[in-house]
Amino acid sequence: MSRQEQYSRGVVAIIAASVIWGTTGTAATFAPDVSALAIGAFAMGAGGILLVMNALSELLRDRALLRRHRLSLLLGGLSVAVYPLAFYSSMRLSGVAIGTVISIASAPLFTVMLECLFSRKRISLRWGLSFVIGAAGIVLLALGQQPVSATESTSLMSYLGVGLGLLAGLSYAVYSWVARHMIEQGVDSKAAMASMFGLAAMLLLPTLLVTGQNLFATASNAGVALYMALVPMFGGYLCFSYGLRYIAASTATLITLLEPVVAVLLAVLIVGEWLSPVGWIGIPLIMLSLLLQTLRLPLGRRGHGLVQ
Repeated sequence: MSRQEQYSRGVVAIIAASVIWGTTGTAATFAPDVSALAIGAFAMGAGGILLVMNALSELLRDRALLRRHRLSLLLGGLSVAVYPLAFYSSMRLSGVAIGTVISIASAPLFTVMLECLFSRKRISLRWGLSFVIGAAGIVLLALGQQPVSATESTSLMSYLGVGLGLLAGLSYAVYSWVARHMIEQGVDSKAAMASMFGLAAMLLLPTLLVTGQNLFATASNAGVALYMALVPMFGGYLCFSYGLRYIAASTATLITLLEPVVAVLLAVLIVGEWLSPVGWIGIPLIMLSLLLQTLRLPLGRRGHGLVQ
């Protein structure tokens, strides 16, 4: 398989993961009496157990490599556990729009910083242009969903929400980078993702004792919880880990800017939410960002760095 074919496969896998993850917001509307923290903790935790079960042979085969990279593995597992708690808390404190913008738009920037600092990869002009256009699209998309009043934007709780959004973006960037780093060191992609999510499951599932009172109270709630664990977390992260075999983590996190586009379109079409003209302008900007990043296939050694 040529490098261009590998790159294309990686891009398709990350796009598939982004589309799957984009369904979570609409699915959650069918369990309105369950806290977002509970849904996030159960989905990531149960999804982590499923990933471990699916990758048992790879985990056993790569156990020596995983022990060698145990510090990276611990960092990745902690980041997976922090992400849903920080992300959903950010949206609760600062609003869905601000929480989404800060968390999702900051992740590619944090990832490229990690790759520059620790993997010694360079930032290409094309990546930077894609990021700026995509981040602008995310901002417009979020503004089109939920305008934030001046009072909300200057409150102490809103600032705390912004901080948690940055923490969510950083944690997402860290576990994406750790997964890619372990894959580059010879760890199977399924084993890399499953090991991190397995560790996170041990931390996340106990939090349901506090937040998960209504999680299985009705058939609808149970269905949403199981869907979140089986499809977005298990299926989505299988696709994501496969994509990380072939493309840099910074490229992968940039492509996942597609996720909020899918989420908004589903919310408009299925839930009946309204999107202002400003929000509709954001969608083509995000798509342009993805086209700039994915359609010009890398040549030679460029496929292994950020110079793409």
